[in-house]
Amino acid sequence: MRGGGSKISKINAAQRTTIMQKTIQNLIDAIIGESTASASYAAYAAQAVREGFPQIQKMFEATSKAESIHAANHARVLKQLGGTIPTFEIKIDVKTTVENLVMAKAGEVHEFSEMYPEFIEAAKAEGQKAAVHTFEMAMEVEKIHAQLYQNATDAIAAGTTANLPKEYWVCPVCGDTFGSLEGLQACPICRVKPEKFLKF
Repeated sequence: MRGGGSKISKINAAQRTTIMQKTIQNLIDAIIGESTASASYAAYAAQAVREGFPQIQKMFEATSKAESIHAANHARVLKQLGGTIPTFEIKIDVKTTVENLVMAKAGEVHEFSEMYPEFIEAAKAEGQKAAVHTFEMAMEVEKIHAQLYQNATDAIAAGTTANLPKEYWVCPVCGDTFGSLEGLQACPICRVKPEKFLKF
């Protein structure tokens, strides 16, 4: 576990799970949310293709991968804390690309403005630094995603989708998502070098 465990290192596993119950549940909720977002964005990418928006297709493919990275990061911390992921069903609601963008942005705004700040506060209170770290990384990336979705929405309204990025890159560690690598020396969130990014 990345730090944060010293205060409870001498407590048995059952007691530790009880103490960290809030963080464990928040990790589970985050995994379900990020997994649902990943699947939804993949479906939105397919819808963008059907509507003739290849640039938005690429964007959704990239953000879908980013969300799966968030889910995997949360799952690793959950395992460290002795938690398990319950069986859950992913429900996807695909509408028009414009509607999908609006739904996607709303979800990201909720995550970075409400959900993750609450999860981070709880993890800090429980001394779980690894959970704080994974939540903070995801929160920062969701801010980027919300802006990408707003840019795409604006481009559709203006009829300028051809000017949107044609390629995207995703940091494999934190999921940060880029429409350009110009002038970028490292991921601003986790400092991974661009040569390790995933290209879409």
